[in-house]
Amino acid sequence: MLRLADLTTLDEFRDVEQLEGLIWGRVDLVPVPILAVTVQRGAVLVGARDDDRLVGFVYSFPALRRGESKASHWSHMLGVHPDCRGEGVGRALKLAQRDRVLALGLDLIEWTFDPLQALNAHLNFVTLGVLVEEYEKNVYGESPSPLHGGLPTDRFVCQWWIRRPHVIRRLESTGPAIVAREAATPPVVNRVESSGAWIAPAGFDLDVRSPRVAVDIPADYTRMLGEDSSLALRWRLETRTVFTHYLGAGYRVVDFALDGNHHRGRYLLTTIRPDPT
Repeated sequence: MLRLADLTTLDEFRDVEQLEGLIWGRVDLVPVPILAVTVQRGAVLVGARDDDRLVGFVYSFPALRRGESKASHWSHMLGVHPDCRGEGVGRALKLAQRDRVLALGLDLIEWTFDPLQALNAHLNFVTLGVLVEEYEKNVYGESPSPLHGGLPTDRFVCQWWIRRPHVIRRLESTGPAIVAREAATPPVVNRVESSGAWIAPAGFDLDVRSPRVAVDIPADYTRMLGEDSSLALRWRLETRTVFTHYLGAGYRVVDFALDGNHHRGRYLLTTIRPDPT
């Protein structure tokens, strides 16, 4: 039976470090001393255990944007053991993180994720209700981690406004994704074509000025990294151009739909900015 709890001891920190290595490889780990110090100073570290085995964790710490005085939490890692993925562990950990950050009196949790990772996009947008206004190129450098394939580590920066009604509606929703209806209409600004078992990028249009636009990505980028790294790099560079252009033009990413039948996911971007309350 899955059990969630705050992790506070050195033995628990060592369990986290071991799970980090299993998930990301033995590179760029957050070591035990950093976990120990930051937990003493406002970091959130929640673990998920199945009996005595640590099968997941989420780790965030207090943060300030440059030039701003309002604190938020920066979520550095969410990890789930490969044997337990698809079982709701990630969602449960994010909800626990939200509870603890709310108790600290904060409104915002931010983190990065790879915009080409469709399953992460589904969790972040459809389940949690994040939005994205920033695209950062090669944030962590060309990592040798098997999850990164040695390619540039471009990332979206998620904003999770944990008190807002939009987020609460997403957390309480049990129905189909809103984007399934909304993303059917906007023009898709990038084209794709079949390439064996994959879809490949086939050009894009940066002149579309619709209030809503859509961007397609492959459905299984992690497997593509291992089996066709040149195609994975093409996806990285073409979507980098598309996202940086539209986010720079005032769009933001607000939703996502996964279409496994056509081997793709689809982002919804919009210039429409509803009342944040």
